[in-house]
This record gives sequence, C-alpha cells and structure tokens, in this order.
Amino acid sequence: MKKILFLCTGNYYRSRFAEHLFNWIAAKQGLEWQVVSRGLALERGIDNIGAISQYAIEALKQRGVTLLENERFPQQVLEEDFHAVDMVIALDELEHRPLVLERFPKWLDRVEYWLIHDIDKTSASEALGKLEKHLLQLIEKLTQS
Repeated sequence: MKKILFLCTGNYYRSRFAEHLFNWIAAKQGLEWQVVSRGLALERGIDNIGAISQYAIEALKQRGVTLLENERFPQQVLEEDFHAVDMVIALDELEHRPLVLERFPKWLDRVEYWLIHDIDKTSASEALGKLEKHLLQLIEKLTQS
C-alpha cells in the first residue's frame, strides 16, 4: 500500500477532509493508495473545537462518508512522517510553503503544493469543493499509473 501525506496548518479542516474523502473513494475503487494527514503548525489552531472541523464533518456527510465516533484529534507533522510516505501534498502553497521552509527545509522541493485556501479566505463549500476536484484528479492520475 502506497501512502500520501496531506499537510495543512492545523490538521483540523482541509487535510482531514482530504484524508477521509480520499480513503473512502480509494477503498471503493480498490486503489492501492492511502492518505494520512498532519498539521504544520497545530499551535495556530487554539480556537479549534473538537477533533475535526464541523465544516469537514458536514461536507463528508453530504458525500456519504461517515466518521468514527472516536475521531482522532489533530496531529503535528514530524520528520518521520515525511519518510513514511510516497508523496506529500500541502494544501495551500501560499500558507504552507513558508512553514515547510521554516520547519522542514530539506523537504521543501519534495512537496507538491495545491492552492486551497483556509476558511478565512474562502467559504468552506468553495474550498472543499475545489479540494474534492483536486482529489478526484489525483485519484484518476494514480489509477492510470
């Protein structure tokens, strides 16, 4: 099983949505890939309530994805997380490239950067809809390789 690491700032909203949606679709399609997600700066999520964003929960429910009752809390990315995966994708280049440069500089050019803004810059429905499109394109690419 190959692995992808999705990174966002707090591992609470975008990366968690990506992790759950990708893994749900991959399981349905029998794809030999799995996603894990982590945050680059959990300390910036001090106002986050609960294990995962309500926006992510609602968007996943709308797509038929159910979550476990005991959903894990956000996790900080560690150096070993980069070594344990085949691909790394940061969800907002403008926000995450500087954090990767500051905290994991040797990985800067090994990370693929998308441009999915956080809730302070775009609505949840727009951001998660765009993220879903990127995920579907990624899955299509992975099934063809």
